[in-house]
Amino acid sequence: MAKKKQSVKKSSILTEEKSSIFSFLKTRQTQTIFGFFLIIFSLFLCIAFISFFFSWQEDQSVLNKLADKTIKSKNLLGKIGASLSHFFIYKGFGLAAFVIAYQIFISGVAVLVKKKLSRIIISWNWSLFIMLWFSVSLGFLHQKYALLSGVIGFEVNDYVQTFIGKTGLVLILVFLLIAYIVLRYKITIDAYLEKVKQNKIERQAREFVESEQQTTTKINKKVEFKNQEAEKKTELIVESKKEKSEFELSLENLKPTITNHSDVTTKNEEITLKVEQEITPELKVEETVIEDLKEVEIDIAIAREEEHSVENLSDKVLKDFGEFDPTLELSNFKFPTFNLLKQYNESISIDPTELEANKNRIVETLKNYKIGIAEIKATVGPTITLYEIVPEAGIRISKIKNLEDDIALSLSALGIRIIAPIPGKGTIGIEVPNKKSTIVSMHSAISSKKFQESQMQLPIALGKTISNETFVVDLAKMPHLLMAGATGQGKSVGLNAVLTSLLYKKHPAEVKFVLVDPKKVELTLFNKIERHYLAKLPDTEDAIITDTTKVVHTLNSLCIEMDNRYDLLKAAMVRNIKEYNTKFKQRKLNPNDGHQFLPYIVLVIDEFADLIMTAGKEVETPIARLAQLARAIGIHLIVATQRPSVNVITGIIKANFPARIAFRVTSKIDSRTILDAGGADQLIGRGDLLYTNGNSITRIQCAFVDTPEVEKITDFIGSQKAYTEAHLLPEYVDDESGTSIDIDVADRDKLFKEAAEIIVTAQQGSASLLQRKLKLGYNRAGRLIDQLEAAGIVGGFEGSKARQVLVSDFMALEQLLENEKNQ
Repeated sequence: MAKKKQSVKKSSILTEEKSSIFSFLKTRQTQTIFGFFLIIFSLFLCIAFISFFFSWQEDQSVLNKLADKTIKSKNLLGKIGASLSHFFIYKGFGLAAFVIAYQIFISGVAVLVKKKLSRIIISWNWSLFIMLWFSVSLGFLHQKYALLSGVIGFEVNDYVQTFIGKTGLVLILVFLLIAYIVLRYKITIDAYLEKVKQNKIERQAREFVESEQQTTTKINKKVEFKNQEAEKKTELIVESKKEKSEFELSLENLKPTITNHSDVTTKNEEITLKVEQEITPELKVEETVIEDLKEVEIDIAIAREEEHSVENLSDKVLKDFGEFDPTLELSNFKFPTFNLLKQYNESISIDPTELEANKNRIVETLKNYKIGIAEIKATVGPTITLYEIVPEAGIRISKIKNLEDDIALSLSALGIRIIAPIPGKGTIGIEVPNKKSTIVSMHSAISSKKFQESQMQLPIALGKTISNETFVVDLAKMPHLLMAGATGQGKSVGLNAVLTSLLYKKHPAEVKFVLVDPKKVELTLFNKIERHYLAKLPDTEDAIITDTTKVVHTLNSLCIEMDNRYDLLKAAMVRNIKEYNTKFKQRKLNPNDGHQFLPYIVLVIDEFADLIMTAGKEVETPIARLAQLARAIGIHLIVATQRPSVNVITGIIKANFPARIAFRVTSKIDSRTILDAGGADQLIGRGDLLYTNGNSITRIQCAFVDTPEVEKITDFIGSQKAYTEAHLLPEYVDDESGTSIDIDVADRDKLFKEAAEIIVTAQQGSASLLQRKLKLGYNRAGRLIDQLEAAGIVGGFEGSKARQVLVSDFMALEQLLENEKNQ
């Protein structure tokens, strides 16, 4: 009994606490606070979302390290704002996530004004529907960039397209939009049909009234015409009866009344006959004239239509001479043969015992952490085996992702990479290196049917995927490629593979290379094909650029070439180089107007970090311009670096290089810098790479092309007939080179001699030194440096470096100035 009483007391206490909580929540003060909280939280989300689109790349390292105080977020609302934005936008609905912030704001206002809860729930239902619709639509429009649509929109779009295709998806989206509008705003077609019917009735009534008015006006005109004619005839009759006096006429009209009806009718008949006799002569004359006119025949002369030319001038020229052939000058050019490339034994050796042992270890490791596996599948590649597992229901993916190091420990493998989940599949991938790796030769990639039959503008055979398929991409669609990796991991071999692919597929008239090699040894073999494939500045000896100053000049020259090409495209009224060249081949563009066939230009920079260290903004600015604008006119960039840090690969460069290749790097930070995702630190080296073009990441074993193979290819091409010289880029004149300044002694600055003494004393030719010593502004100090250069005291412009001082001491300076006075 005592226990029952205690339980009754406890239950009563709980009910009282619940009732007090509910009563507290129902108070107007609590509702007001909750309403303002929702409004403020919606503004918080909105600001975080907007900031996310500007700082999401820098905040990748913040997402899983909220407690680490050393790491700061670029988001305006800190780490929480970055995490919420990443969850709702990237992992959620993309741009459509702003609907959540809007709906929370509306809910807060509804709580403040005491709207019904049912209306708020209905509003949320419609908002979630339209948010999902927008997310899938953006995923369809931007299939290679999941940031706008979010992972949900991207995956739903990809899943639906596999069943009904793109056209079916468009039809479903249109239908859902119509259904939303009809159900949300209660629109039916009955009102529209009724309106159409009413308009039709009004139009018919209006036409009937107008036709009645026209007929009445015609009848009135006829009656008026007859009355006028009758009045004219009566006047003629009166004039013809001049012999009768008015008195007699009055007597005739005023005769005694005749009672016989027949007499009245006969009298009326006489009157009508008299009128007819008077009218008929004129009418007969008119009828005879009309009959005479009818008898006259009209000779109708039909004018002949002018003859029109079926073909215009360009079609006539095309018919007479055929399409323009840009390869005509080197019509006998032969592409490199396959036997120049070395072949390896590429048969993949499958070891069943190794596969079974790895499978058992993976299953055992996951079981230790209470993770059950429903299904497992293995795909053996050249260097990597992919194990696809399907976990049991209720298992969180993040739990498996965190076991990366534990699985690597159990397998004793060099590096394990977990893909959770695999895009487009309902599985989780575990990539395990093979104990015996297979070399992927360039011969197998080039000779593959996929590469040889490709219709791409600039096809590149990178290597083979895990499923042993040749991976071919189009550089023109990338449109620029960013490569990074630690020293010795295959970066230079990857560049050689890219260049070799283009040499095997494109004629020298169709593509030109601008090679930048600060290391001076990597790309020297391509000097042999200078007059075939390379482009350079005028008055330069080597086509392969190694000097930093020449790199700056070449990049600015490419910017001038870009502007010139855009002018040609504007004059030709086309949008890109493909349309322009097609129009030029069809002889629709006149060469006398400056038009010419435009080859693709591929700029290859082997070590970008060295250029940034020596030249800085002078290199970054033209590269950013080319990356932003040059894709339409056929200039494409391939930039490689072994140091993928933030100060080398800046945000401007990353934004314009969606296609990226990452070889093995030393840290996860470098992997996130180059790929915006981890995984590059888990690669095994020797050409093992990750490729991304803005959406999914693909693991590829890069095709191996050795230095002797490249030498054979360049010898084969270089031994053939070539152009008279390399393709010349536009000349670039540096504003700061000092070549255009006046060397007249009379125009020199008053402080010229003093500045010369300071430069000679310090043996350092820089404008900043003169600014400090003479307390001058930058413009005057720059003019003094130009005058000193013209006088031969300091050397030419060398980028960010100080100018070389050509005068050793004061005696030499005095002698130089004395000689100038005597001249």
